[in-house]
Amino acid sequence: MGGIGIWQLLIVLVLVFMLFGTKRLRTLGADLGETIKGFRSSMGHDETKGDDTLASKGSLNDASRTAAHQADSKH
Repeated sequence: MGGIGIWQLLIVLVLVFMLFGTKRLRTLGADLGETIKGFRSSMGHDETKGDDTLASKGSLNDASRTAAHQADSKH
């Protein structure tokens, strides 16, 4: 009762085709595909940078542990 059925989806699809037309939807789909492809490729190039970031976070954690240990030893 609360979910969207197949008929509601078909009605929405027909309305979208009527509003935008099939030619405009094709170009919109192509643009969306290029955007997703660009996003995926940029995420793939950042994987090496992400490893460096993780290594620096590990160094930061070590430094904070050392500082906490020194603070505890003073008390």
